[in-house]
Parts: sequence; C-alpha cells; structure tokens
Amino acid sequence: MPSSTPLDILEINKEQLVTVLEQQGIEKYRADQILKWVYFRQADTFDAMTDLGVKVRNILSRQFSILRLSRVHCETSRDGTRKYLFRLQDGKHIESVLMQEKSHDTLCISSQVGCGQRCKFCLTGAGGFERNLTRGEMVAQVRDIMNDLESPNRLTNIVFMGMGEPLANYDNLIGALQTITDNETGLRFASRRVTVSTAGWVPKLGELGRDTKVNLAISLNATDNQTRSMLMPINRKYPIEKLLEACGRYILPPGRRITFEYILIKGVNDSAEDAQRLVRLLRPIKAKINLIPLNPHEGIDWLRPEASVIQRFQEVLYQHNYTAIIRYSKGEDISAACGQLKARSSRLSAREPV
Repeated sequence: MPSSTPLDILEINKEQLVTVLEQQGIEKYRADQILKWVYFRQADTFDAMTDLGVKVRNILSRQFSILRLSRVHCETSRDGTRKYLFRLQDGKHIESVLMQEKSHDTLCISSQVGCGQRCKFCLTGAGGFERNLTRGEMVAQVRDIMNDLESPNRLTNIVFMGMGEPLANYDNLIGALQTITDNETGLRFASRRVTVSTAGWVPKLGELGRDTKVNLAISLNATDNQTRSMLMPINRKYPIEKLLEACGRYILPPGRRITFEYILIKGVNDSAEDAQRLVRLLRPIKAKINLIPLNPHEGIDWLRPEASVIQRFQEVLYQHNYTAIIRYSKGEDISAACGQLKARSSRLSAREPV
C-alpha cells in the first residue's frame, strides 16, 4: 500500500487492516476500534477517533482516507422514494434509490457504472458498460445514505438491483457483502435482508450460494428463449434451461426461496399462456415471483399491461400455489427507474454543470 496515496479504508476488510497495523507496530485489536468508528459512528476523519492515541491517528491518516461519495443530486418522490445521483472519484456517475415501506426502508444500490447486459427494457443498458464499482464504492452507497437519514434504523433491507450486473463484478460484490453483513465491525445488515439480483450470470450462481447467505433474485421476464433473448441478450449465452438448471442446484438457506422477477410488458409476455408456462418452468424450484408492471420510459416503445391483464396473470400463479406479488415501480414522478436520473443529468451536463 503506497503511503503517497492513502487508500480508502472502505476498500479493505478487517484482516487486511490488521496486517497494515501490525506492519506499523500498532496492536491488532485497534482494527475493531477503527472499523466501529468508520461504520457505526460514521467518522469522516481519523482525528475523530478519540480513543486512539495521536501517534496512531497520524499513522492512519498517512496510510488511509475515509471517502464519501460526492452527491450530485437527490430527488424525493410523492411516495417517499428518494433517488440519489453520486459522482465517483473519476467523475463517473451511479444511482442509488431509497424506497419507503410501511415499517422499514429498502435501499437499492448499484454494482457497476452502466451495464453490459443491454436488457431492452432498461435504460442503464442502453448506455453500455463503463466499469466495475469497487468494494468501497458499493459499501459507500449504504454508509453514506444511512448517514443522510433522520431514522437510519428504518433502513433494514439492501438490494443489489441498481445499475449493473452484480455477478459480473463478483469479487468486489463478495467483499462489499462481507462488510454490509458484518455484525461486529461492518454495517450490521442481516444476510436474510440482503438480496442480489442477476440477469442470469450462470457461471457465478453456484459460487454465490456457496460464499454467502444472502437472498437471490433472478430477472427472468419471459417463458421462452426467443422472447427472453429479444428482451435480454444474455439469454443467448445462458438460455432459460441452463439458468433454471443452475437455480435448481443453488444452495438455499433453510426456509428461503429464489425470487423470480418478471416484468410484465403489454403484448410481449403477459398472456395467460405465459403464466402457465411460468408455472411449468418453476415447478422444480423453490420459488416465489415478483410481478413488475413495466415502468415505461422514453427509451422504449412498450407499454404496461392493463390492470385486468396483470391480475389475470397473478391469478394463474395463485391457482398453482405460488407466492406472486405485484410490485409497481416506486418514484415514477422522479425518474426512479434505473438509469433515468443519470441519463437526464448527462443531457443537462452537456449544456450546464450539474
């Protein structure tokens, strides 16, 4: 670790911090104190860590920084949804969305700048992939937004459903999950309240089940390969059969199910026949289903199905004893769909500073 360029402490785990401390002649138990200051007390400087000696604080200041994301914009919806646009150290932008539920808040965070999956219903994919987020950049979204909340204890759920394909950034994802779910020196989120969503990155599915105890969500969105390949190009490489085979082998913690996300698009995948095929496809898997009526945006020509069609689709699933919840998009009045705020800010920045 070059001393000339302090490393953001959010980028390392406890064991790595201990190694640096011991190299500097600092007792390893100090690592717990330091990380509790960073994550529990939201310290921004090492000088704030008053139970450490001045010598230790000076060494830490030379070795490390404690970075915050630069908040470019924040909008709040009529329904309480809050969308953040952050600027990273290299000038690139990512989005995070805080969603209010009746009894708790859920934070949707990004794992990449842009996305290379190019799903046709997603504005993020239209902009292409720029780079992976680091472990610290993913953790910072949670830490910084917790610090922005009047009642941070309401934030109980984290979902990796923002910009990017989490499993395509696997090593950094696992590092971020370790910090987010660390109950001693991390952000203290229960694994059962953290969900990783994938478009179907089959090679890493087995590893995720082995390496973590978080929830898995699969963005399915079609019941035949032709339709899914049209909507989600990743299906050409990992078709439905391979994806569901991997899901069948997935190691689930006791009492858990895989969530299958199904965006309903008028005239594309919303028929009763689609619902029946979905039932047959998921029969071998411990599954529950989120039905998500399309959130139209200017990048697509598709429409949301009528309410009666949505309810008919749900009823077919009910008849076969599936848990099927209709989840309408939150924050539609503030461009809360993934990629919309970033795209809008990019257009504005072409004319004036954001």
